[in-house]
Amino acid sequence: MSDMTSGDAVRFDHVGKRYGAVEAVHDLSFSVRPGEMFGLIGPDGAGKTTSIRLLCGLLRSDAGTIRVLGRDPVREHRAITSLVGYLSQRFSLYGDLSVDENIAFFAEIHGVGEYRARRDRLLDMTQLTPFRSRLAGRLSGGMKQKLALACTLVHEPRVVVLDEPTTGVDPVSRREFWKLLSQFLAAGITVLMSTPYLDEAERCTRVALLHEGRLLALDEPGRLRGSLPGTWLELITPSAREATGKLPFRAQVFGDRLHLWLDETDEAAAIRQVRDAAAAHGVSVTDLRPITPSLEDVFIAKLGTHP
Repeated sequence: MSDMTSGDAVRFDHVGKRYGAVEAVHDLSFSVRPGEMFGLIGPDGAGKTTSIRLLCGLLRSDAGTIRVLGRDPVREHRAITSLVGYLSQRFSLYGDLSVDENIAFFAEIHGVGEYRARRDRLLDMTQLTPFRSRLAGRLSGGMKQKLALACTLVHEPRVVVLDEPTTGVDPVSRREFWKLLSQFLAAGITVLMSTPYLDEAERCTRVALLHEGRLLALDEPGRLRGSLPGTWLELITPSAREATGKLPFRAQVFGDRLHLWLDETDEAAAIRQVRDAAAAHGVSVTDLRPITPSLEDVFIAKLGTHP
């Protein structure tokens, strides 16, 4: 099959994958447009890593079809490796090689001949130029992750696949990593990433919310947050967790705050309902206000309504 010039960068059509009795991916369908950042979002066991390994041709699906840039990732695996950059959860740098030598090694694996100018450009983008002679084993966690990304990109893939790239990385390094991804997106690279962090999902063009291998919802983060009916309120109370058992509303605890979901569409009426219920059940109200639901609220709401 020839490389496509238009259409989806990645497509899953009714894909299934089992490990014995465990159904890791169930009837999963989604598409990734060229040049977008697409997120596979969900907790451990949601099917994110299995989906990524299927996409990269490292596993064969039991059902459905997968296409990456118009190609079958299993039957046309050699072509896929030149078009796709894959950063796994356990990407292995060589600790006894320098930053320069690691990038050179991965360039040579992919058959990249003249890689030096490309390496210099990646080192500049990742701010690793001052450390190019340092052994990879002596880099900080955030610097190792940036080096791993540079190694993933040295062969100039059209699609970059990142499996939980910021897990275990400090907040400052996470922000720097996201700035880098923005630069690559601006260059037209398609990014598909998995993450359990719903705050990171907000940065994606579109997200697929997964749970136990099943698709709960797929859309732009803003559209998902606006898709829930009724009214969302934030209640601040000294005893938030205790209050969930007293108030007759769907609620999620965030420290000293409760996110309440009411079917009532009139905000003023919803606030009155909560205040009346709080007074009746002895719940102290420090503050109560309407909010836009977060993606975490959406995920939990969708999980509660999913069959």
